[in-house]
Amino acid sequence: MPRKDSLESGTLTDAAFYILLSLQREQHGYLIMQQVEKWTGGEMKIGPASLYTTLKKLTDAEVIETAGGSGKRKAYRITAKGQTMLEEEIERRRRMVQLAEDVLTKREERAE
Repeated sequence: MPRKDSLESGTLTDAAFYILLSLQREQHGYLIMQQVEKWTGGEMKIGPASLYTTLKKLTDAEVIETAGGSGKRKAYRITAKGQTMLEEEIERRRRMVQLAEDVLTKREERAE
């Protein structure tokens, strides 16, 4: 059985998450890569091949759209659908972290 794409299942990869977050303002690919690396202190680096593959998938899913640009520098912006998906992903990740904290707290309490 073929694996479902994360966008189809309503979840985002880390790269897609950071790309959508960076598109809270319109920008081109190189600026997206710089923004993500800066935000994460270099922990997350999206290379050009991964970036443009992900941008294409996000565009095809109508989560982002091109916003013009000059020459080779195509600018992108998040769509309403993309903003909703990002907000839902933030909430999903919050629940994941809360669960992990709850489990670890209970484990620590049992160890005492």
